[in-house]
Amino acid sequence: MPDTPVAPAADPFAPSPESAPPHPQANRDSFGYQVHDRIEGALGRTGTIDTPHGQIQTPAFIPVATKATVKAVRPDEMSELGAQAVLANAYHLNLQPGTDILDAAGGLGKFMNWPGPTFTDSGGFQVMSLGSGFKKTISMDSSRVANDDAVAPEHERRAFVDDDGVTFKSHIDGTIHRFSPEISMKLQHEIGADIIFAFDELTTLFNTREYQVESLERTRLWAQRCLVAHRELTAERSHRPYQALFGVLQGAQYEDLRRKAAQDLGAMEVQGQSFDGFGIGGALEKENLGTIVGWVSEELPENKPRHLLGISEPEDFFTAIENGADTFDCVQPSRVARNGRVYTADGYFNIPQAKFKRDFSPIEESCGCYTCQNYSRAYLHHLFKAKEMLYSTLCTIHNEYFTVTLVDKIRESITQGRFYEFRDEALGRYQGRKA
Repeated sequence: MPDTPVAPAADPFAPSPESAPPHPQANRDSFGYQVHDRIEGALGRTGTIDTPHGQIQTPAFIPVATKATVKAVRPDEMSELGAQAVLANAYHLNLQPGTDILDAAGGLGKFMNWPGPTFTDSGGFQVMSLGSGFKKTISMDSSRVANDDAVAPEHERRAFVDDDGVTFKSHIDGTIHRFSPEISMKLQHEIGADIIFAFDELTTLFNTREYQVESLERTRLWAQRCLVAHRELTAERSHRPYQALFGVLQGAQYEDLRRKAAQDLGAMEVQGQSFDGFGIGGALEKENLGTIVGWVSEELPENKPRHLLGISEPEDFFTAIENGADTFDCVQPSRVARNGRVYTADGYFNIPQAKFKRDFSPIEESCGCYTCQNYSRAYLHHLFKAKEMLYSTLCTIHNEYFTVTLVDKIRESITQGRFYEFRDEALGRYQGRKA
C-alpha cells in the first residue's frame, strides 16, 4: 500500500502521487511571521513578517502602487518617507502593460525599482467594483433594498460571475477578459510579488443573505483551486523567490459567515499547501469594522499575519489593530492628496482654500516629511491653482508619510505597553475633523 492514501476520484483536490509536484518547502522557508508584543486584554499584537526582499514590522501601512507606481511619487521617495512595502494590482497590471512584461523584467520590484517587499491583490475587487459601475468603492451603505444585481446608477454591468470565474469588460477599451482562480494565480506569479492574494468574489451590502451564502461557498472552492495552482506554479518557478499566498475572507456583516470563512480558510490544506496569511475583505459599515475583524481574528491561526484590505483612516487603524489586524493598504492617502486634502494630527484641511494663499507655514509644524521641511502652504496652494504636477508629488509625500508614521507610532505604543493611552491622545486630537 502507498504511504499517501489516494482520496476518492470525486475530490478534485485530493493528494495524488501522480499529479502533485514535490512540495517546494525550501522556497517557503523564505517567508515567515513571528508575534512579539500584545495589547493587554485585546487581540492586537506586533510582529515581523519575513519575505525574500526584507522584513515588515507590524502593524504596518502598505501604500498602494496600483500600476507599479504610487501616483506622482518615486519609489526612492516612498522608501525615504518610511514605507516598508508597496501593493500593486493584478487587474490593472494585466491590462497594462501585461504581466508577461513584469515577468521578463524580473518581477514587480525590479520593474519599478523598489528593493523591498511587495504585495499584489488578486484583481477581484476591481473586477467587481468596476464591473458594477461603483468605480473605486463597493458601497458601504446597507440601507438600500437588497438587490443581487446591484449596479451603480447610469452604468451597465461589466462583470459576470459564474462558478468557474468572472468574465468582464476592460474599463480601458471594452475588450472581454476572463479571470479564474488559476488565471489570477498565473498573473500574480508573473508579477512576482512577495505576498499575493487568492481570487475571491466580492459582494456588496446590497446582496441578500442567500447570495452571500452562495458567494462564500464559491469563494471557498476558489480558495482551494488557488492553493492547487499556487503549489504547481511555485514548483514550476522554483528559480524565483517564494511568493506567500493569503486567503481572502468574505461574509459581509454576518457573524456566522465571517467565522465560517475564517475557520474554513484557516484550516484549509490542499496537497500539503496551506495559506501563509489572510486578507480580510468585503463590504462593511464602518461602525462594524472592529467587531468583524475581531470575529475573524478569534478564528484564524495565531502564527499567520492578517491583512485588512482598503483601510486608511486614523480611527480605523486603532480599531482594527486592537482587534487583531496586522497590515493595511488603501489608495486614500494619495487620492485625496491629489484632490487637495492633507492630513495633520489635528485633522485634515483642503489646501485650495483661499485662506492658505498667504500662509507661509508648512502643512504641519511638527511633521518630519520632506514636504513640510521645505515648502509652505502658500506654495502648495499656488501649485494646486496653477495645476502644476509638483503639487501632487509634494502632498502625496506628506499624506503617505502621515499615514505610515501613524501606524508606526501605534506599533511603538504596543511595544511600550501604552496603546490605549496613545489611542486616546491621538484620536482626541484628530477625530476625523477639519483642522
